[in-house]
Amino acid sequence: MKTLIVHAHPEPKSLNSSLKDLAVSTLETAGHEVRVSDLYAMNWKAVVDAADYGPHASDPLKVALDSGRAFDAGALTPDVLAEQEKLLWADTIIFQFPLWWYTMPAILKGWVDRVFTYHFAYGVGEHSDTRYGERFGEGTLAGRRALLSVTVGGPEPHYAARGINGPIDDLLFPIHHGILYYPGIEVLPPFVLYGSDRMTGEDYPDVAKAWEQRLLTLESTEPIAFRRQNLGDYEIPSLHLKEGLEPAGRTGFKLHVRD
Repeated sequence: MKTLIVHAHPEPKSLNSSLKDLAVSTLETAGHEVRVSDLYAMNWKAVVDAADYGPHASDPLKVALDSGRAFDAGALTPDVLAEQEKLLWADTIIFQFPLWWYTMPAILKGWVDRVFTYHFAYGVGEHSDTRYGERFGEGTLAGRRALLSVTVGGPEPHYAARGINGPIDDLLFPIHHGILYYPGIEVLPPFVLYGSDRMTGEDYPDVAKAWEQRLLTLESTEPIAFRRQNLGDYEIPSLHLKEGLEPAGRTGFKLHVRD
């Protein structure tokens, strides 16, 4: 297995950095190949601008179309091209980050904004009476798996169905479904550490053991059963889920997950 770890935490001595290092050592010991994109250590440029597209940038800037032209011409900046190559190399992608303000750190979102360009991660495939492009289960990155390894400051009950912060699956849905599944990546259930701000060194051995167990079962773990866009569950072109496919009473994000 070839694994890319995309790591987003500014402190090398943090819990997130320890989990990243443990993932590297665990997977390599098990015989897997591992590459790491440590975004803070790389001083990753987080903002999209015209410099990303060179002579293919328009005036006014049109991020989607300009990124597609630069991608087609092989003219994206070297840092972006390197990350795209890593994604194409990988079988599995692990994203290691803290949940800040209910989402990923800005530097990681900036990695997505710049690396997931038009014609690479989206804007591919045919549009017809039966297909709406290759996305949500199809696309350039189909055949790969991804896992979010997320540290959360609050206790687990705060992220339950009736918790004040909302269910963790709902908070992560925009990443799971909208960023990862959109270009075809199968998404594994997340590894979430709650109450991380209150953890001590005495807690870490149990955390490490649980993380090692998840890492060593990546290949056998069933992905979240998101519905594929072009297999008949959705009306095209409205992309509304067809009536009667969901269990009675199911609403919201869970509509897009098969039983």
